Amino acid sequence: MTPSPLNASLPLCQLPAGAIGRVREITGDAHFCQRVREMGFGESAFVTKISGTGPFVCQVNGTRLALSHGAARNIHVEPLDRP
Repeated sequence: MTPSPLNASLPLCQLPAGAIGRVREITGDAHFCQRVREMGFGESAFVTKISGTGPFVCQVNGTRLALSHGAARNIHVEPLDRP
């Protein structure tokens, strides 16, 4: 997978359904950041967005998780092109 040249980084809530992104930054308070990292959304993790409307269903590290719009807005990803 290669980085998409047109999009450097965007909130996970804006990633299209079915797309893959690499986590680049997590914003929010310290408790939120720690919790989503514990769930697998650490920097450089690959995330596949399964559903396009909130709550957002994403797959990370082989596990599907549902995120609220507010949570998905604080996880910034780099969209990736499939090989």
